[in-house]
Amino acid sequence: MSGSIVLLASLVLLIAAYALYGRWVAKKFGVDDTLLTPAHRLRDDGDYVPARAPVLLGHHFASIAGAAPIIGPISAAVFGWVPVLLWLLLGGIFFGAMHDFAALFVSVRNDGRSIGEVIKKHVGSRGSILFLLFTWFTLALVIAAFAIIVAKTFATVPAAASSSLMFIALAVLFGLALNRFKMSLAPASVVGVTMLLAMVWLGQIFPVSAAESTWIYILLVYIYFASVAPVWILLQPRDYLNSFLLYILLFAGFIGMLFYNPEIVAPAFTAFKVESLGYLFPMLFVTVACGAISGFHSLVASGTTAKQLDRESDAQPVAFGGMLIETFLAILALLTAAMLSSESYAADLAAKGPVGVFSNGMAHAINAIPGLKFDPAVLVSFVSLVVSAFALTSLDTATRLGRFAFQELAEFMPDKARSVCRNKHVATLLAILPGALLMFTGQWKAIWPLFGSANQLLASIALLSVTVWYFHSFHCKPLFITVPMVAMFLVTCCALINVVDENLAKQGYLMAGLSGTLLLLAVFLAWEAFGILRKGHPESAVN
Repeated sequence: MSGSIVLLASLVLLIAAYALYGRWVAKKFGVDDTLLTPAHRLRDDGDYVPARAPVLLGHHFASIAGAAPIIGPISAAVFGWVPVLLWLLLGGIFFGAMHDFAALFVSVRNDGRSIGEVIKKHVGSRGSILFLLFTWFTLALVIAAFAIIVAKTFATVPAAASSSLMFIALAVLFGLALNRFKMSLAPASVVGVTMLLAMVWLGQIFPVSAAESTWIYILLVYIYFASVAPVWILLQPRDYLNSFLLYILLFAGFIGMLFYNPEIVAPAFTAFKVESLGYLFPMLFVTVACGAISGFHSLVASGTTAKQLDRESDAQPVAFGGMLIETFLAILALLTAAMLSSESYAADLAAKGPVGVFSNGMAHAINAIPGLKFDPAVLVSFVSLVVSAFALTSLDTATRLGRFAFQELAEFMPDKARSVCRNKHVATLLAILPGALLMFTGQWKAIWPLFGSANQLLASIALLSVTVWYFHSFHCKPLFITVPMVAMFLVTCCALINVVDENLAKQGYLMAGLSGTLLLLAVFLAWEAFGILRKGHPESAVN
């Protein structure tokens, strides 16, 4: 089958979904541009700063993308390309895009607070405390894993390190140009993107070499300052400029795939159970997270993005549109695996990993564009640089989100502890330290396999809190939210039961205990929320 036909059909479907279903979802939530968003009402020029829609889309997309929409689909292709493609399209549209929009919108209607605050208000304090602790732990795991990934990339690809350091300096200058010198966005973007591409080239000429351990310490210092600095001076402009790298890669990859027109030779379906991942249900839906639906997106949407939304109608392009762009990236990644035979796919995956499979596939596609002919090694290096840039973006966003989660946890503490722990410097350190401890002791490796299930549990809890909020606000039970919510709860619980069973069998008591704890958390929150919905009277739900 032609890969170009699959790609074009997917693109048309995603565009139609944005125009039709996205508009319908926005209408169901009652988007109202006459209401001031928290970015305006609570503006502090630190965390709450209104951003123009293209800038905020860049921040949001760069934060949610990372390497996950590449790694997940390519890894899950072991089940066959058809199940993965169907889940990406159906999940991305009806689960992920709606989930991201809902999390952002509900947060905006709750002063830019996190999903934990929504749970506190509509489900109860116990549920909120458990959710925030779970969020804090999950983000610590993300910080540990992503810091190691970025440090390894910088140590092995010094050009990526030097380019990334230059990107940070460029972001500060770009933020100052927009917010202090009031430069127009269009000319600033032209200059900024031109300099960004120049820095990619300069990185090849002036690589910065350092040991992996050195980069880890540098990254820990960097994410501390990225968390406490005003969002407009680093996080917002860096993510916006970095997003152009991925836009360029997406556009070049799309055009290249049309000319390359790879034949899909991978099997459409292999087996319901494969040795490397297990059963298709639930493992496909846990392995392919970003690209279809991801709980981490709800943390970004209700953490940083909600505090920067200029007007409510911007939620559709930023959250709904940002998710569909990520779905398109995931489909491109899937095609780089699907155009390989089963033998080549297995060999490349083992030797190069999912990012290597993606980089090689994209290099072949881009070189198929008439008039373009690059050294394949240079293209592979460029794609790897883009992926590492987004891993770094996810790392500093996760740190800021961890700070927000701990600051909200502080509200449940005694007065003296509350005032100390709500300090952004203290909260940032307490977000970084658990991740650093997991990193330096190597414990993150033991529990990282749990992240897929934990991530999807976040998504199901976010949808649960949105369902209860919607019930309070509109006095009805929304099927377009509850159906994905129930489906993700089933996926998560089955995956966690499977992890508990496997680890008890091989005496992996740490993983079994953590998985069992997450399973109990899911059951507890579901019981509390479903009890509220069963009562039929929203007023009785408030604790």
